[in-house]
Amino acid sequence: MRSFSDLSEQSAFKFVILLGIVSLFADMTYEGARSITGPYLAILGANAAVVGFIAGFSELIGYAMRLVSGLLADKTGKYWTITIIGYTCNVLAVPLLALAGHWWVAAILMIAERLGKAIRVPSRDAMLSHAGQKIGMGWVFGLHEALDQVGAMIGPLIVAVVLYFKGGYQQSFAILLIPALLTLAVLAFSRWVYPHPEALEVEYNNLETKGMNSSFWIYLVGASFIAAGYADFPLIAYHFQKKAVLSPIWIPVSYSIAMGVNVLTAPLFGYFYDRKGFAVLIVATIISCFFAPMVFFGNFIFILIGVILWSVGMGAHESLMRAIVANMVPKNKRGSAYGIFNMGFGVSWFLGSFLMGVLYDISIPALVIFSVVIQLFAVPLLWVVRKRVNC
Repeated sequence: MRSFSDLSEQSAFKFVILLGIVSLFADMTYEGARSITGPYLAILGANAAVVGFIAGFSELIGYAMRLVSGLLADKTGKYWTITIIGYTCNVLAVPLLALAGHWWVAAILMIAERLGKAIRVPSRDAMLSHAGQKIGMGWVFGLHEALDQVGAMIGPLIVAVVLYFKGGYQQSFAILLIPALLTLAVLAFSRWVYPHPEALEVEYNNLETKGMNSSFWIYLVGASFIAAGYADFPLIAYHFQKKAVLSPIWIPVSYSIAMGVNVLTAPLFGYFYDRKGFAVLIVATIISCFFAPMVFFGNFIFILIGVILWSVGMGAHESLMRAIVANMVPKNKRGSAYGIFNMGFGVSWFLGSFLMGVLYDISIPALVIFSVVIQLFAVPLLWVVRKRVNC
């Protein structure tokens, strides 16, 4: 006969898988779109500075508004309701891009897509964290990220197939309506099966009930340095098209390769984090920061290596950072903690993306130097946090 603990672990695992499938279809939708938004904006008349601004401002909205949604989730306890509203806005904005006839219309829809993600992420991550007590916080977010990135890999491939058969960007956006509807269907099923995911975390943890301590804030500053130096893919894709270093079909394929690498690295990062602790994030940060010279200076081979390094960093950011926040903060404050953390991360991402877009038009070497150096600034801060939290 199975013990209650075994059944509880199995239930937690199934919950993570279900939300992972939701994210798979969602990422198939919006990451498929993001693989071509840079070139799409260029065709609609935007220059590099505008592309950098839109990409950065979209991310700013996508992160800054998480503060509001996270605080609201903790205050109301309506985690599922907020998550469903967010996903609906997140995925349905994508097929509407097919109707955009001007770059500013596309920009509004890109911002709406990021807004939807901002609304749902803190609530979803707070619900996911309840499963971490049973099966490991790193493993929960690493596994979720892996499923997430399966969709992120498939989405750009769908776009590449459409382009291969002489379809346009509008047709590519339109076909992404299918995974958008699948996202909402699986999400509704998940809500029906697990109406109270907080029940997965039955024991009270012994974290300070006051919530975010000084280690959390130092960690946030370090993560913000990383965000400021991390070029968003629309700018990278813009470079590929502008300099004709990759063909139009290879641009979404390169993004798909990055997401495929993420499928492998995210659960590995989670596994090693549960066993080796915070040092895993430091190592990943040092390795991945050298993506910039590869993608902006390299030939085809070096570009692919750079895209892989970019993916390694993204895998660490999207899985380990969420797990670390969950381990730093008591469960009744996690929605707020995710909101605050993501707002700081997003403001830095926006400022860095906009600056790199401006630097691209002035000096690509200056862009590369900025990207590498500011990410390395994070390492001493992450080391301090590692010593403080002893993980």
